[in-house]
Amino acid sequence: MPSPVPAHPPLRVAVLGCGVVGTEVVRLLTTQASDLAARVGAPLELVGVAVRDVDVARDPVVDRALLTADAESLVERADVVVEVMGGIEPARSLLLRAIAGGASVVTANKALLAQDGPTLYAAADEAGVDLYFEAAVAGAIPIVRPVRESLAGDRVTRVLGIVNGTTNYVLDKMASEGLDLDQAVKEAQALGYAEADPTADVEGYDAAAKAAILASLAFHTRVSIDDVSREGITSLTADDVLWAERTGYVLKLLAIAERGTADGVDGVQVRVHPALVPVSHPLAGVRGAYNAVFVEAEAAGELMFYGRGAGGEPTASAVLGDVVSVARHRVLGGKGPIESRYAELPVLPAAAARTRYQVRLEVADRPGVLAQVATVLASHDVSIEAVRQSPASETPEADFARLVITTHAAPEHALRSTVDAIAGLDVVRRVVSVLRVEGA
Repeated sequence: MPSPVPAHPPLRVAVLGCGVVGTEVVRLLTTQASDLAARVGAPLELVGVAVRDVDVARDPVVDRALLTADAESLVERADVVVEVMGGIEPARSLLLRAIAGGASVVTANKALLAQDGPTLYAAADEAGVDLYFEAAVAGAIPIVRPVRESLAGDRVTRVLGIVNGTTNYVLDKMASEGLDLDQAVKEAQALGYAEADPTADVEGYDAAAKAAILASLAFHTRVSIDDVSREGITSLTADDVLWAERTGYVLKLLAIAERGTADGVDGVQVRVHPALVPVSHPLAGVRGAYNAVFVEAEAAGELMFYGRGAGGEPTASAVLGDVVSVARHRVLGGKGPIESRYAELPVLPAAAARTRYQVRLEVADRPGVLAQVATVLASHDVSIEAVRQSPASETPEADFARLVITTHAAPEHALRSTVDAIAGLDVVRRVVSVLRVEGA
């Protein structure tokens, strides 16, 4: 039996949005009302659910009497506002209206936070209310709170994560079943992992928004989505995935935020791109639509957070965790953490990042070719870690061979110029692919 709930007036909760996540939030607020009240110290009263069209058929768990198209009026009579509608507007205006009225806010809106989070942080700080957003990054995985609070006494040096379940599912299917990209995307759509328009996922926009949020938290610096260097997975082929496996790697779309230096200036680099991850690295084993975030800190060392990164139930779980936290603050007093941006580190260009490359080439099948390629690498101060030539049975044509060259770490700009120079050699038929190597 739940513990008796202290006598305290109910806290009025408004939910903005009633899609997959919103419906699950309503379900948890309704079916777990007694437990939530015991945890908070006061009943949580769902006072309304804002939707665009109140006449649309919905899950029976959503009491139609609670539906309203008047979101502005709804937020003005709530103590806690839960925003799961997504998009920039009207979400931003509604949240600012709620904050101005003294309501605490819980949001899962990664796009809004990555684009204009500082406006919300400043408004919440001035109003003395909470702004929580655990569900904005990696669904049910608790990553925002550990980075923002648990590691507040440490110095985070790097965050490396698989934060988009759709692309991870697609790349996993390409690796395990030999599907090409389009086939794997269609399968992800059929299972509900990908939208009808998968652009936000496959072009890396979703991951970039999450990378901006994580970088802001980890490095106490304002980072927006416009600061994130972004590259999606649309150029990857089944052959890229096959060669990754042959050379001891797994292809993943990674969000990376790390401390770095450019021209003697310390700063933060944030990027999203496909990368080869060694099979020995913990992120290599993240399969299907799961997410994982790997954090490196000076005192704590290496930490990994793993779990379901998307879907109604996992995301609603994170939302309700935030609701309990902000509601307890309203009952017992106190306030959660505010925006930490004391470091104000500059965001460095992606070209300044140090990374490794794996370059696949088709070259003339004659002596001295590797020496010419190696000379170009050396002239750009890029050293070779490993070279592999494809078996003769795979290149029956007599006039060319395939080389796979893995480099040691070097500045991104040096590696790019090196690849350009290699492509210009007479002995190089074509550069088949260029992929970064991370996590090694």
